[in-house]
Amino acid sequence: MINVLLKQAISEKINISLNDGKRLLCSFACRMMCLFIGLLVFFPLHLNAQEQEQRSPVKPAVTNSSQIDTLTNKEHSIELPDTTPVDLASLTKKESLAGVYGSISSVGSDTLATLISLWSEQFKTVYPHVKFQIQASGSATAPQALTQGTATIGPMSRALTATEISRFTQKYGYPPTTLIVAVDAIAIYVEKNNPLQSLTLQEVDALFSVTRFCGSSKKIDTWTDIGVTKFGENREVLLYGRNSASGTYDLFKKQALCEGDFKATVNELPGSSSVVLSIASSVGGLGYAALGQFNENVKALSISTEIDGENDYIEPNTDNVTSGKYPFSRYLYIVVNKPPDQHLPVLERAFLTFILSNEGQDMVNKNGYYSISKELRDKQLVSILR
Repeated sequence: MINVLLKQAISEKINISLNDGKRLLCSFACRMMCLFIGLLVFFPLHLNAQEQEQRSPVKPAVTNSSQIDTLTNKEHSIELPDTTPVDLASLTKKESLAGVYGSISSVGSDTLATLISLWSEQFKTVYPHVKFQIQASGSATAPQALTQGTATIGPMSRALTATEISRFTQKYGYPPTTLIVAVDAIAIYVEKNNPLQSLTLQEVDALFSVTRFCGSSKKIDTWTDIGVTKFGENREVLLYGRNSASGTYDLFKKQALCEGDFKATVNELPGSSSVVLSIASSVGGLGYAALGQFNENVKALSISTEIDGENDYIEPNTDNVTSGKYPFSRYLYIVVNKPPDQHLPVLERAFLTFILSNEGQDMVNKNGYYSISKELRDKQLVSILR
């Protein structure tokens, strides 16, 4: 009896094991079948995608050969597109260019801040919905903001340095585009009643620099050192200038100090207008700032340059500045991010075209700066519009 029961138990256990094995085998077979079907369907698709990717051409990075495009020999005259406004005063709101809307962020030169503000206000008379944000924190901030993508345009009172161009190019694969928008100069100011009329380049260096790389054999600290007795024998010259973030600072350091070092006694201020105001309200003050900030409370000194062994005193007037005869003449710039072989956005293109128009350049002349030549304007319009 016991043997019979044992045989039945073993028989039932074997049957159960066989059934479990069948179920496991079926499950494994189903999984293998699904994997095989998946490979048949998806692997050819992957190969096709790879073939298509290999057939797709890769576009190489393109760099601009120069920052400012020029006319070719065949381009004797420039014909601007009919849809581009050149003289905003002649346009009505109905005739304004389509697609001009949005905002422009300007970060850079304090020297150009006044002009940027005036240009933007006039531009908004035709395009009232365009918004402008103007941050005048110094020329050094313009290439930084453009490289970081936080500015639309970068006004500068000096040219870009090789390092600034390199940083921009490393990020975008092409250099920034630089436009000349006005001519200006750095003036040496004194209070209007000061008897001083002129300085030599060596005297300017000796006044502001501790190194005197421009050739002066002696330092200048007091007014009597330059022949002015109005303030007494030991009255020190109160020096004013721009801060190190300013393009005016960099250019003056290069042109007036022969790349030397400023004295620690120079009062560095954030704007040219602040420099002029400080000089006008001081007793015995002297400083450098943009000529465009001149007013009736100060006097701009003539600067002497040596020609054939004789000193030639050059006044900072229109003819001398625009001809480059005045030693501290300079261009003013606007820098933009323009990919090669691509148009600027419509808003930027319209605003820059206005700046280079007759009306935009008339505003330059009326506000203490000097307009650029029509030939230079036309050459730059080619780079903006194409």
